[in-house]
Amino acid sequence: MTVKKLRVAVAGSERAPRPGARLVGAVSPHEKVLVTLLLRRRSSGKGLAAKAAQLGSKAVGKRSYMSREQFETTHGADPRDIKAVEQFAKDFGLTVVESSAAQRRVVVNGPVAAVSRAFGVYLARYQDEKGSYRGRTGDVHIPEALSKIVEGVLGLDNRPQADTHFRMRPLPTGIAGTRAAGGTFTPPEVAALYDFPAGTDGKGQCIGIIELGGGYRPADLKAYFQQLGLPLPKVVSKSVDGAKNKPTGNPNSADGEVVLDIEIAGAVAPKARIAVYFAPNTDAGFLDAISTAIHDKVNKPSVISISWGAAEVNWTAQAMQAMDQVFQDAAALGVTICCAAGDDGSRDNVQDGKFHTDFPASSPFALACGGTRLAGTGSSISNEVVWNDRPNGGATGGGVSDFFPLPAWQKNAKVPKSANPGGHVGRGVPNVSGDADPNTGYQILVDGQQGSFGGTSAVAPLWAGLIARMNQQLGKPVGYLNPVLYQLPAKAGALRDIANGNNNVTAANGPYPARKGWDACCGLGSPVGSKLTAAL
Repeated sequence: MTVKKLRVAVAGSERAPRPGARLVGAVSPHEKVLVTLLLRRRSSGKGLAAKAAQLGSKAVGKRSYMSREQFETTHGADPRDIKAVEQFAKDFGLTVVESSAAQRRVVVNGPVAAVSRAFGVYLARYQDEKGSYRGRTGDVHIPEALSKIVEGVLGLDNRPQADTHFRMRPLPTGIAGTRAAGGTFTPPEVAALYDFPAGTDGKGQCIGIIELGGGYRPADLKAYFQQLGLPLPKVVSKSVDGAKNKPTGNPNSADGEVVLDIEIAGAVAPKARIAVYFAPNTDAGFLDAISTAIHDKVNKPSVISISWGAAEVNWTAQAMQAMDQVFQDAAALGVTICCAAGDDGSRDNVQDGKFHTDFPASSPFALACGGTRLAGTGSSISNEVVWNDRPNGGATGGGVSDFFPLPAWQKNAKVPKSANPGGHVGRGVPNVSGDADPNTGYQILVDGQQGSFGGTSAVAPLWAGLIARMNQQLGKPVGYLNPVLYQLPAKAGALRDIANGNNNVTAANGPYPARKGWDACCGLGSPVGSKLTAAL
C-alpha cells in the first residue's frame, strides 16, 4: 500500500494563491514553521453548537455557564487523541510546542522539509503587490489514522490573514476642546450619547482584545487618559505564538488598531482590566489568540473585542469552521465576542464584482458590529445614519454570508437572500452598530500623534466596553447575546433603529439598503445602553 493511500485530505483545507500572486520559488527546507492542529471534542462534548444555541435562547438571568475547568473535562480534547497527535509529530521529527485539552490544540514546530512530509504539502514562496509569503496549493493531508481526530491544520501558509478595520484622519488640536475639529468625540462622549448605564465603570470585568500586529506605548496611554481625566486602566499584554507588543511608530499602521481598541475600551469602561493578546497575522495565529483569550484562566475575560477580519472568500473552510467552534466555546463559558463588520462596504474590498461579508464577524456566534455616522451633543443624538463615505472614504461592512446558514434567531428578521448568484440563504451581518465614521469619530492618541479614528474597529471595543458595564450591573455575563437581541420587543427601546443609507461603495444604491428593523448595514441598530441593560 502506498503512502498516498494511507493519507486523507483534511476537509476544507484547500488553498489557492492570493489573486495576482506569482510563484517565486521553493522555500528553504530549513525554514521553521509553526503549525496548529485542531482536534475533535471528546465524545461528551459533541453537540456544543446546539447546546450553545439553546443557552442563547434563554434570558440572561436564567443562564448557567460552565467554568473553564468544567469545560475542559467535558468539551475539551480527549488526552488519548492528544497523545496520538503528539506521536505523529514525533514520528516526523516535529517538536510539540504546546498542547491544550481545553483549547483542543496541539502546536508543533519544525523545518519546512519535515513539515512538508508530515502534511503532504509543497510549500513555496509567492510574491504579490502586498509582499512575499510562504504558501501552498491544494489540500493538507494527514495519516488516515488521524482523519477522525484532526479537524484542522493551520499555519502552513503564512500569508497575512486579516486586515485592520480602522480609518484615521489627523486632528489639528489636542484632546481637549476638539469640537472645532469637525464633530469628533472622546469615547466617554460617545458613551454618553448612547446612554451607557449610569453608575457603572467595568469594575470587576476583564476585556480581552485580539491584535495581529503593532503595539502600544505605555507613555501614550498615560498621556491619553490624563487628558481625559480618567484613571489609567490596567493593561496587560499576552504573547501568543511568539508575537509581542511591538509598536512601529506609525499611527496609520497596526499601532492605530491596537491603541484605538485599548483607548476606546479603557475610556468607556475605565475600571475594567484589559488583556491584549498579540499573535502573528496568520490563520493559525488568529485562531490561537482567540482560543487563548477565551480559555485564559488567569484574566478570565467576559467579553472579547476583535477588530481584524477579511472577506469570507479569503479564508479556508477549515479555518472558518475552527474559529466558529471556538466562538461556541465562548458561548458555553459566558464570553461575548464582538467583531468589526468591515470598512469597505458590501463588497468588503474584493474586486470580483460580487458582494462579500467579513469573517469572523459572519460567524453566527459573533456579535457583528456595523458602523454609523453620528451627530449629537451631551446625551442627545441629533442624527445617525449609515456610515458610507463612497467611493474612497470607507463604509460599514454588511451583507449576507455565503458560508454560514441563516441562524434560527434571524428567521423573523427578514434577512434577504445573498445578492450573489445562487441567492444563498445565509447569516445576516451585522447584528448591531455604533459610531464609525472618522469624520464623527473618536479622538485617539497613537505614537504621540492625535487623530480622529473610525471604522468598525472602533465599534467592536465600544460594544465590548458597554457589555463589560452591563455585566457589572447585572452581576452576570450576558454571554452569547445574538439570540436575545432579536427577541427584544421594539417598545423596550434598547436599540436605536438606523433606517437611512446603504453600504454599497460602487454605486449610489445597493442590494442591502437600510430600512426599518434589521438591515445589512447597521443590524438592529445602535445601543441605548441603560434600556438595553434593563431589557436584559
